[in-house]
Amino acid sequence: MRAAITATGHYLPPDVYPNAYFERQLDTTDAWIRSRTGIAERRFASAGGTSDLIVPAARRCLDARGISPAAVDCVIVATMTPDRLCPSTAAAVQRKLGAINAWGFDLAAACSGFVYGLIVATKLVESGAARRVLLCGADRMSTVVNPEDRATAVLFGDGAGTVLVEPVEDESVGILDHVCHMNGEGESSLYIPAGGSVEPTSAASVEEQRHYVVQDGPSVFKAAVIGMAEVTEEILKRNDVTVADVAWLVPHQANLRIIEAVAKRLGLGLDRVVINLDRYGNTVAATIPIALSEWNERGRFAHGDRVVLSAFGAGFTAGSIMLRWATA
Repeated sequence: MRAAITATGHYLPPDVYPNAYFERQLDTTDAWIRSRTGIAERRFASAGGTSDLIVPAARRCLDARGISPAAVDCVIVATMTPDRLCPSTAAAVQRKLGAINAWGFDLAAACSGFVYGLIVATKLVESGAARRVLLCGADRMSTVVNPEDRATAVLFGDGAGTVLVEPVEDESVGILDHVCHMNGEGESSLYIPAGGSVEPTSAASVEEQRHYVVQDGPSVFKAAVIGMAEVTEEILKRNDVTVADVAWLVPHQANLRIIEAVAKRLGLGLDRVVINLDRYGNTVAATIPIALSEWNERGRFAHGDRVVLSAFGAGFTAGSIMLRWATA
């Protein structure tokens, strides 16, 4: 049995924050931000939790497929900004969406979360443990980024993307293969210091602003270029495929310079790379599913297109998936 993405959906908060917003708040300029990141604007949610970003994206996905939430039997939420530590954000999504027949859980792999989640969803469907899996990648990064930190404040945005993973009869399409790696030595390069069991929340941790993302930009940049390129090269080699055979590369949208460096190393023209971070910034687990949804809705994917998804994130986590696009 082959599993495939059969529908997509995405949601972005309505309020747009262009680089000019940060020019007024921080010691930076539009030119500085664009030249180093490729980002022009991003979206921040003014209220609600990550589940409130997911639900409209999920409704869009299910409406596109023509099924009700009750037809979903599993909900997976990839996020690093859950509504609460307990219960899972998947439980909140299930309740708000009305997916009364679904079980589910959260998955934490930061920027690689959607890729890891798609592997899990695929195996659930292929094994027969689930028939329709609603996979959600979403983050409300505005809640964990220090607005006074120029190194991180300009990079991130809020958003959600969802896909429906189902079995398909056509064995020529669907999820074909995956590659995953992790190097925990990168923990200190990208993390949130407080709020977990190692350093529980306290008056001191809040006062010292230890609940915001801390990032060593240069080391993360270097590791991301190498990590995304290596997992992409590995999955191509495993499947005896060259870049010429790839219709689209959908990379994690962290930084345009990282994407350009990866494409150059692979020998892949940017005309075959899906890029939208200029409008949304880094939405972490949401970047790849938002990109998939946008390209799908615009009719940019053809049935049978070979598509490669590649991500790199905190942990250091990295993963790549090869699939052939299925049109429902």
